[in-house]
Amino acid sequence: MHHTLEWKIKEVESGQFLRDYLLHIKKISRKALADIKFHGGEIKVNGESVTVRYILRTDDHVSIAFPPEKVSDWIRPHAVPLNIVYEDSHLLVVNKPPQLPTIPSRDHLEGSLAGAVIYYYQENNIPFTFHAVNRLDKDTSGLMMIAKHRYAHDLFVRMQKEKGIQRSYTAIIHGELSKHSGTVNEPIGRREGSIIEREVRTDGQMAITHYQVKETLGNASLVELILDTGRTHQIRVHMSYIGHPLMGDTLYGGKKEIIERQALHSSSIRFFHPIENREFFFESSIPNDMEEALKALRD
Repeated sequence: MHHTLEWKIKEVESGQFLRDYLLHIKKISRKALADIKFHGGEIKVNGESVTVRYILRTDDHVSIAFPPEKVSDWIRPHAVPLNIVYEDSHLLVVNKPPQLPTIPSRDHLEGSLAGAVIYYYQENNIPFTFHAVNRLDKDTSGLMMIAKHRYAHDLFVRMQKEKGIQRSYTAIIHGELSKHSGTVNEPIGRREGSIIEREVRTDGQMAITHYQVKETLGNASLVELILDTGRTHQIRVHMSYIGHPLMGDTLYGGKKEIIERQALHSSSIRFFHPIENREFFFESSIPNDMEEALKALRD
């Protein structure tokens, strides 16, 4: 089964090669165009197959049929209920529970958000594979964007690199911050000798985290965090670096006295949908374990 997109050419778009229209106006990558040509896709104008050297005219109807997508052998479909916040032909926004990895690992092929999404696709005859726009750690809960097809994934990832997707997180941290708002601007890289742990290091990648205290809870704080960059473990590393690790985050100095996993939740997301031409904003309340942790701290 193919996925097809269609457009009607405006007067200001006429006179150019179809290739330039697809590359520069519709932002289809050169690799995607090559896949269409060599792997079973199709490009048509007014119902007739054409090459990308076709010169467009006003009111032409352009249709692109993308080749079928193959699901990776690493992803095992399995029936895990998906909390779908939004869905259209190009995008899923889901609310990921804690303790569910985004993708399977070599040692644990079963039980992942990717497997749950593929199962959902198969049950609903959706001919795509898993394309995460953003990823969350296994024990981080909250909102995730999943592009349904490669073209949408390319658009959203490009938008994310250009800071067109705004995400905020809610966390419970150890201690009381001296300033109620601030920014941590410190590069992050992999800790030597570890394939998992990250740290602030001069040769790392630029990483910027903004924080604001929402509530002070004795020797703990509820904070909102907004990222300018999306490095692995960024919030966890930055908060630990300034002396306020996330509760439950034993990898970076937190303790499990109140909660059994890092108290981190992806709580809101705002973006402009480049295919639907609409802005979207979604919010997600913190899950029960974080609510219980807050209740214990307030009592």
